[in-house]
Amino acid sequence: MAPSRNFLPEGYMINHERTNKMSVLDLSTHSAASAMTCYPYPHTPLLEEGGTASTPPYSDESGNHKRLKWTTSISDSMSSHNSLYSGGGSGDSCITDISLSRRSSTNSLNTLPRLHFRDHIWTYTQRYLAAEAVEEAATVMSNAKENRAEEDGTADGMRLVQLLIACAEAVACRDKSHASALLSELRANALVFGSSFQRVASCFVQGLANRLALVQPLGAVGFIGSAMSMKDFALDKKEEALRLVYEICPHIQFGHFVANSSILEAFEGESFVHVVDLGMTLGLPHGDQWRGLIQSLAKRTGQPPTRLRITGVGLCGDRLQIIGGELKAYAESLGINLEFSVVESNLENLRPEDIKMYDGEVLVVNSILQLHCVVKESRGALNSVLQMIHELSPKILVLVEQDSSHNGPFFLGRFMEALHYYSAIFDSLDAMLPKYDTRRAKMEQFYFAEEIKNIISCEGPARVERHERVDQWRRRMSRAGFQATPFKMLAQAKQWLGKIKVCEGYTILEEKGCLVLGWKSKPIVAASCWKC
Repeated sequence: MAPSRNFLPEGYMINHERTNKMSVLDLSTHSAASAMTCYPYPHTPLLEEGGTASTPPYSDESGNHKRLKWTTSISDSMSSHNSLYSGGGSGDSCITDISLSRRSSTNSLNTLPRLHFRDHIWTYTQRYLAAEAVEEAATVMSNAKENRAEEDGTADGMRLVQLLIACAEAVACRDKSHASALLSELRANALVFGSSFQRVASCFVQGLANRLALVQPLGAVGFIGSAMSMKDFALDKKEEALRLVYEICPHIQFGHFVANSSILEAFEGESFVHVVDLGMTLGLPHGDQWRGLIQSLAKRTGQPPTRLRITGVGLCGDRLQIIGGELKAYAESLGINLEFSVVESNLENLRPEDIKMYDGEVLVVNSILQLHCVVKESRGALNSVLQMIHELSPKILVLVEQDSSHNGPFFLGRFMEALHYYSAIFDSLDAMLPKYDTRRAKMEQFYFAEEIKNIISCEGPARVERHERVDQWRRRMSRAGFQATPFKMLAQAKQWLGKIKVCEGYTILEEKGCLVLGWKSKPIVAASCWKC
């Protein structure tokens, strides 16, 4: 058996004592060649000190096979080694030694194979060490390149942050020349298909450029009325992006799950139930939230409700009627009697008399990412909407909103909050989808970028993305006469998060009775429940 298979794994367990003993056996190239010439069995196993081993069969001149046994110790072998090589052996002397007696041949077998084998092992050990050194050097170089790439990426990210903040300050100060120069440098570094921060930076660059085009020069007072509108981009592209956000990101699905769970609990044991949906389905084309509710009501223990009513509030009446027709057909297939009605109005103009109600029905109000749109500087619009909802006396109001402070009075404060918030969202998209996935580009450029641009570049009535933290909503709702109803479904929510199989990094936490969906400890969406 070859020595590389038998001994190579153990070759790296040699200590310094054994290495010192082996150094006595170091031979010159000529001596090693002589030993190899004399001995026909170069692969004899190495003897341990004081041990014995069997040798291959030895044939004498008569052809009789005899098995020899080594009985010499390591010290004897060392003595034989010194006596053999003290006069300097040669190839000719080895040829003469073949005709010696059986005892002389046995002594040669006891010494020369050991010398050759240790030299052989030493050679292979050096080769193995050299190969391992090359592999280790290659690993170190690879790690160094990765570290340099990470350091370069971190440095580029820090540079982008500095440029963005400097540009935001220049825009806030109406310094058009300085802001324009910074925007040119930002456009060269903020890539749409770059890293997650490069991509989010590209959205903020668009917002800063739009805001810069609207501000007056240095020395002027005020802010030019926004020429932007939420309808300035293709509606079909935003609808596609919204659908992708719903299917891929857990943000909206989380709101639907929490809302439907609370509604089912409120409808437990009731036969005549009514849901008012503010901003019906967010613009999603198929009423996904209510399909889930209808299915759950059909499967609940006991009898399903004898009458289910859904009132959709929104501006696109024809489209809502189409969704209502689909929901009615779906409910009928499950044995649910559904009545669907539409109130074509925005939330600010909605009145209690617009909602048709019947005696004996249990009413709930559902608001998914809607009420922040009526938060204004005066706060009068939101107070009116909350007062109107309070007059309806719903059993519960489910409120789901982005958990971030994008409604501060100062532009730079909103800018920094939005940068931190959307950086977390883009980082989550980076973990969920490949770099060049067009779905991710559509979500980022036609959904989240539109929110960013509205926060950054718009003022007055045009700025509708006025997200606030859950603590602020808690104060607003309390002042409007609502009482918090703590959620008791944290375990179910975490189980739901595991079932939808999004990437690791999303978390659900309970905070003062509210449920908060976050990405790596950064809050994204918060859900709360209220009663009159």
